[in-house]
Amino acid sequence: MQKTFDNKYELARYFGEILLKASQQKPELYIALSGGSTPKAIFEVLAKEYARSIDWTKIRFFWGDERCVAPNDPESNFGMTREYLFDHVKTRGVNIFRVQGELEPNNALTNYISQIDENVPKLNGLPHFDIMLLGMGDDGHTASIFPHQIELWNSDAICELAQHPDSGQNRVTLSGNVINNSQQIFFLVTGSNKAEKVDEIINRKGNYKQYPAALVDAGKTVWLMDKDAANRLTQQ
Repeated sequence: MQKTFDNKYELARYFGEILLKASQQKPELYIALSGGSTPKAIFEVLAKEYARSIDWTKIRFFWGDERCVAPNDPESNFGMTREYLFDHVKTRGVNIFRVQGELEPNNALTNYISQIDENVPKLNGLPHFDIMLLGMGDDGHTASIFPHQIELWNSDAICELAQHPDSGQNRVTLSGNVINNSQQIFFLVTGSNKAEKVDEIINRKGNYKQYPAALVDAGKTVWLMDKDAANRLTQQ
């Protein structure tokens, strides 16, 4: 399923309504967040327009991936979320389960696996998130599973330690089995630089399965895109 918006702020308001409704329907809501510029815009809108209408104390926050950096590092997904969302809404610190990226990478990995295993409900023997937010790189990666390490997708572990293909930076990422075990999955994709991969993956063109983003369960996934990211879809 795909939905296209004129800009990322319209997209953010659409997701805000989804989150509001979900928070009203369940006593606890388990969500895995994404990093990047699109989630940043969404967090800004949520903080300004949904700070009071959403009961933030019901939501348990996790991340689909995180760079192995300190929480105050400019590259930290947690740090970005704190700056643009947590500092502006009434959430609770005990409901925030971050990757401790300041630890040695393998220790950060095992620590985060334990946090998820002990705190997220299970379905089919795997952690079961209510909402999984994903981004997609212009190389077709999602979470921190890149094409050169696509085998990590099918890992039996809850999380894996991945490396950025260019910088070699270590990252902790959920495995594909956990991502696809979520109740609802949302791709948040904006920008014309993503249009080619969006077209290949959604329309299953060529060797599209070489992209980790193409391995996400299409049956439970909604693509939320701005018109730039979707421009090749609308041209057909």
